[in-house]
Amino acid sequence: MDASRFSATLFSEVEHWHQTCDVLVMGFGGSGACAAIEASDNGAEVVIIDASSAAGGSTALSSAEIYLGGGTRVQKACGYDDSVDAMYDYLMATNGPQADAAKIKKYCDSAVEHFDWLCQQGVPFKDSEYKARAVMALTDDGLLYTGSEKAWPFVEQAKPAPRGHNLHVWGDNGGPLFMKIMSEAIQARNIDVQLETRALRLVVDNDRRSVVGVVVRQDMQEKFIQVRQGVVVCAGGFVMNPSMVQKYAPELMRCNTPIGNPGDTGAGIQMAMAVGASVINMHEGFVSLPFYPPASLTNGILVNCHGQRFINEDAYHGRVGSYLLKQDPGPVYLIVNVDDYADYETRSYLGAPVAATGETVEELVDELDVPRQMLLDTINAYNESVTQGHDPVFHKSQEWLKTLQAPIVALDCTPGHGAYMPYFTLGGLETTVDGEVLNTMGGIIDGLYAAGRSACGVPRRGDGYASGISVGDATFSGRMAGRCAARRIVEKN
Repeated sequence: MDASRFSATLFSEVEHWHQTCDVLVMGFGGSGACAAIEASDNGAEVVIIDASSAAGGSTALSSAEIYLGGGTRVQKACGYDDSVDAMYDYLMATNGPQADAAKIKKYCDSAVEHFDWLCQQGVPFKDSEYKARAVMALTDDGLLYTGSEKAWPFVEQAKPAPRGHNLHVWGDNGGPLFMKIMSEAIQARNIDVQLETRALRLVVDNDRRSVVGVVVRQDMQEKFIQVRQGVVVCAGGFVMNPSMVQKYAPELMRCNTPIGNPGDTGAGIQMAMAVGASVINMHEGFVSLPFYPPASLTNGILVNCHGQRFINEDAYHGRVGSYLLKQDPGPVYLIVNVDDYADYETRSYLGAPVAATGETVEELVDELDVPRQMLLDTINAYNESVTQGHDPVFHKSQEWLKTLQAPIVALDCTPGHGAYMPYFTLGGLETTVDGEVLNTMGGIIDGLYAAGRSACGVPRRGDGYASGISVGDATFSGRMAGRCAARRIVEKN
C-alpha cells in the first residue's frame, strides 16, 4: 500500500466543506461505537463513518469476551474475590517491559465501572462460570479463565481469578450480539452514521498543528468533513496489510490465518503517521496455537526440532503460540497419549495432522524428525516429573501432569504444516491514557485521538495475551478517546 496517498490535506486546500460536526469517529467497530456513544453523552455532535456497508468491524467477528476484573458483579456471583491490585499485577507481569503502567492502572481501576457501563448499554452477562479449560465458552456462561492466570510464572506473581466475561448468548455469537446492542445505542442517540464511507486523508490547519477534518470517499465522490473538536481513529490494526506486516512484524507471516476484518489495513494508522504521529510496539502480535479443547491435550508435551520441551503446556494458547514461533526452524510436535487424544478430531480448532503413532514410545520416536535419544530423554524426564508430582523445569501445574505411555500419538504443530495458527497485530499509534495521539517528539497532536487496535493500548505482548483483553481495551479506550475529544477546549482565534 502506497503510504504517500495518505498525505494530509491543508485547510487552505479545502474549497468546500460538505459537513461539520464536533467529533468524527473513523470506524464503526467496538472501539468506534464506544467512542461515539461517550462523545455524544458528553455533549458532542458526532459523526461515525465506516468503509463497510454495516457496523461491526473485527469486534463483530470475535467471540467478544471482555477481560475485566477487580470485583465485577459476575465475579462476585461466582464466588471470586478479585481485586484491582491482583488484576493490575497480572497485566503488568504479562506485558513485561512493554507494559504501559498508566494505561493498565486506569483500565484496572475502571474495570468494574466499565463492566457496569456495558450493562447499562444493554450488554447481558449471566452470573455463572464455565469451568472447563477452553479457548472460549460455547455455553451461555458468563465467566471463564481466558489467560495464563493459573499457569507459571504468573500464578506466583498475582492472585489468579477468571476475568473473561462472556456475553449471555449460546455459542460463539458474542461479537454479533455485542455490535447489535452498540448499534442500537448509537441509534437511540441519533448519532449520524455514514456507512460505505472511506476515510482517505486527514485535514490539518495551515500551520500543520491541529487536525481539523477528514477527506472521505462517499458515493464515488471525495467529500470534506470539518471537525470542531477532533477525529478519533478507530480503524483497526494492520493485520490485513501484508506489506505492513512484513515491514513491522515479519515473524507473524509464519502463521497462516490473519484475524480481523477486511478493513484492518492500517489505513487509519498511516493517515495519522502522515501528520507526524508516533507508532510503537509494531513488531508485536497475538499468535495462537489453539490446541484445546479437548482440555485433555494439555496432559501432553510440546517439543521442538531438538526434541526438547519449551513451555509449560498449561499456559494460555496464545502464550504457547508465541513461544512456538521463537523456536529454531524445524518441526514442532504435540505428543500425547491416545486416550487423551480423545475427541480431538471433532472438537479441536487446531487442525494439526497426525505426524506419527506408536504402540510403544520408541516406535513413535522413530517416526519423528527430531534427535531420537534427546526426545526419549525428554519423555523420560517428563515422566519422572509426573512421578514426583512436580515439573521442575517448566512448572506445569500438577493438575495436568500425566505419564506419557503407549499407545501414543504426535500431532504436527510445525508452522506452515497445516495446524491452524491465527494472528493479529498489537502495535499502533502512541497515545496518552485519554487517547490523545502523540507525535514523534512526544507532544500531543491537537485534535487527533485513537483507540482500539489503531492505538497501542493495554495488550502489548503475544506471550502475555489473554482472550478478551482486545475487546476490553478497545471498548474502554474508545470511551476514553471519545470523552476526551468531546471535552477538548479549542482556542478561538
